[in-house]
Amino acid sequence: MRNIIIEEDLKFITDANLPWDKLAGSTILISGANGFLPSYIVGALLYLNEKKLFSKLKVIALVRNKDKALKRFAHYKDREDLKIIVQDVCVPLSLPDDNIDYVIHAASQASPKYYYTDPVGTFLPNVLGTYNLLAEGALKKIKNFLFFSSSEIYGTMGDGGSLIKENDVGKIDPAKIRSCYAEGKRAGETLCLSWFQQYALPVNIIRPFHTYGPGFALDDGRVFADFVSDVIDNRDLVLKSDGKNVRAFCYVADFVVGALSVLLKGQAGEVYNLGNPRAALSIRDLANLIVGLYPEKKLKVVVKIREQNDYYLASEFNISCPSIEKIKQLGWEPVFDIKTGFKRTIESFLS
Repeated sequence: MRNIIIEEDLKFITDANLPWDKLAGSTILISGANGFLPSYIVGALLYLNEKKLFSKLKVIALVRNKDKALKRFAHYKDREDLKIIVQDVCVPLSLPDDNIDYVIHAASQASPKYYYTDPVGTFLPNVLGTYNLLAEGALKKIKNFLFFSSSEIYGTMGDGGSLIKENDVGKIDPAKIRSCYAEGKRAGETLCLSWFQQYALPVNIIRPFHTYGPGFALDDGRVFADFVSDVIDNRDLVLKSDGKNVRAFCYVADFVVGALSVLLKGQAGEVYNLGNPRAALSIRDLANLIVGLYPEKKLKVVVKIREQNDYYLASEFNISCPSIEKIKQLGWEPVFDIKTGFKRTIESFLS
């Protein structure tokens, strides 16, 4: 049985006013499909078939870990509209002969816990993987290629006092190992736009800001995952810094509607921020907000500054909050406020 909160999210996504008919009878290849965000997109696309709005679409889920995929997509076992393929995007692709209409490239290690321990594995899917999928997309003459980039590509933006626009450029030190993620995403973006320029391959790029919701890994390593895990296990929430950094938090159902808006309505060759600037607050304030959602647990926020030899490489970006004026022109705006979003997230795990 599917989690009731996820079920509500899928209904919310598929009720969005999007040109869903473009997907009728289409095949969508999604790389990194085991991941939190792409797996939600897989669920939303298959839910469209359940609503019987049009001739069925088909999803090809590209994964590296078969066992994880079988567990992640257990609800869709034996469905003909989902094909799971075990394939590392960093090696030459061996795909079925299916006609592919859309590619969503989301294969990447996004958790900071990997930046120190596996920087090569973090960098390569965004470069070699992007190249391999772009070549496949050109071969299949696809309708659109959607690349998952990251807000990290902006680097440090001065005092961070204003919303970040798509044409803003900040500083990233390529000689620091944590840059394996941001520089990989920057290179992936350049590859996409190069294929658009030279081969007229229709591409779009989204830059997600902090996104959360049911189904993310509780051991993800990012601070909001730690906080949710603490609440579930009835532990005090631990701040491992001064908690002054400000982030914009977007609920996953809003994110998926935004991503699919770009896939189906975005202008080819364009980049779009995807986040919720109305849900921007400091990490300390987020901890207090989450504690306040469950006063009966009597949890506290405690500070334990992270040791320097910890393998987690903290971000140097003090404030990260997007301007979403560009994506709003496609008709998208976030709906879920941060209290509702985190309440839904925690309840989904508790249930």
